[in-house]
Amino acid sequence: MDAISAARELGKAIQSDNRFIAYNNAKLNNDADEGLQRLIGEFNLVKQNLQMEMSKPEGEKQQSKITDLNQNMQEQYRQIMTNENMAAFTIAKSEVDGLIRQINSIISLCCDGEDPDTCEPANCGGSCEGCSGCG
Repeated sequence: MDAISAARELGKAIQSDNRFIAYNNAKLNNDADEGLQRLIGEFNLVKQNLQMEMSKPEGEKQQSKITDLNQNMQEQYRQIMTNENMAAFTIAKSEVDGLIRQINSIISLCCDGEDPDTCEPANCGGSCEGCSGCG
């Protein structure tokens, strides 16, 4: 099997992993959640209005409008992130991201000459602060 064929097989294995299945289901639930989609649309509109106000020349900016839009955007974000479907999606995405980091670390180790059967990626807590690098 060549490297490209192996990558395709890896893709199939990823898609059959329970973490990916949970992520994909959570994504579909988010897409089907009309209330969540409305909140996301409102958030994006407020964000766009805030960006437009902030990009105005200094003399034309209205600080009170910027403050109001910023508070509105923060409230929209809070509502989005406390939505049941978004909370499940966030957890599922974090687990898939961890899987992908682990896979990438193994591939990097193998590209550095490590034994594919025995190389183990370093445990990563997710924070890069003080880190010497992955793999």
